[in-house]
Amino acid sequence: MTDITRITVNGDSPYDIIIGRALLGEVPLALGKDVAKVLIVHPVALSASAELLRETLVTAGYEAILAGVPDSEDAKRVEVAAFCWGIMGQADFTRTDAVVGFGGGSTTDLAGFVAATWLRGVKLIQVPTTLLGMVDAAIGGKTGINTSEGKNLVGCFYAPAAVIIDLDTLVSLAKNEILAGFGEVVKYGFIADERILELIEADVAVATDPNSDAFREIIERSVAIKARVVGSDFKEAGMREILNYGHTLGHAIEHAERYKWRHGAAISIGMVFVAELARLAGRLSDDVVDRHRSVLTLLGLPISYDPHKWSQLQETMQRDKKTRAGTLRFVVLDAIGKPTIMTAPAPELLHAAFQEIV
Repeated sequence: MTDITRITVNGDSPYDIIIGRALLGEVPLALGKDVAKVLIVHPVALSASAELLRETLVTAGYEAILAGVPDSEDAKRVEVAAFCWGIMGQADFTRTDAVVGFGGGSTTDLAGFVAATWLRGVKLIQVPTTLLGMVDAAIGGKTGINTSEGKNLVGCFYAPAAVIIDLDTLVSLAKNEILAGFGEVVKYGFIADERILELIEADVAVATDPNSDAFREIIERSVAIKARVVGSDFKEAGMREILNYGHTLGHAIEHAERYKWRHGAAISIGMVFVAELARLAGRLSDDVVDRHRSVLTLLGLPISYDPHKWSQLQETMQRDKKTRAGTLRFVVLDAIGKPTIMTAPAPELLHAAFQEIV
């Protein structure tokens, strides 16, 4: 086992994020001695890896059961949550048993929701296997499922007992999967840590190689930002809202595309949109807006969208969970590392910003 980095998320229920390689053996350590039964929620595509995790847990003395669920956003449906609850009920899961989320961000969102709602809460360990899961979805205790009306409209805040980030799980991922995850990574660079942007700009091939030191530094910097923010604002009452940079329009695009788009691709366009919004409002320099486009283009992420879908996107944004009493709110930048909230921008300003990304 290589060296391990531990980053603690503070708050009412503190927990560690463990980063390293060959870390499956950390899962039983995180579960502890009181747990008897473990439900491993995983996408069907990861069945072989999930079986290895199950065998690790069985060897450690646990009764481990696999729950194979659909890939991506198809997992985040109430029917899939009910499937998991059914397995737990048939196996007589008690309040001292546990759920392990093993997969990408959609899987960890679902597993968290299942753990939070079974007997009003059982122990949860998140083992994200995608870049998006590692730097965003599995950290911070947001759990949720989608409805036909929008993304993540049903869910709750529920802290895991640990998040285990095994960088080896990324080595076999397709390159476009890793690049899509960099949408969230770039977000952290713009809202909090310019060093992340500099590492990408210095050599994008090295920065996106899961075996490189630069890649690990980027992951650790991204995780540290998320940990710091959610540790100070678990239920998104204040500071945590900055993590939604690019997400208001991004989520609307995902909905318009019926969740067939990668999350990072939609967020990429969302970030360029709010950069343009801030520029048109006189808050952000041309240079920083241009840097959004250049960094995201380096990563092969999209920076424009269909001009004919503006009305549909507007309607979806009104239902966004960041909207308060019908008032749209956008996270914008005054400068790199200086995020703030723009409330109720004029419809003409929103439309003008959208025209800049078509």
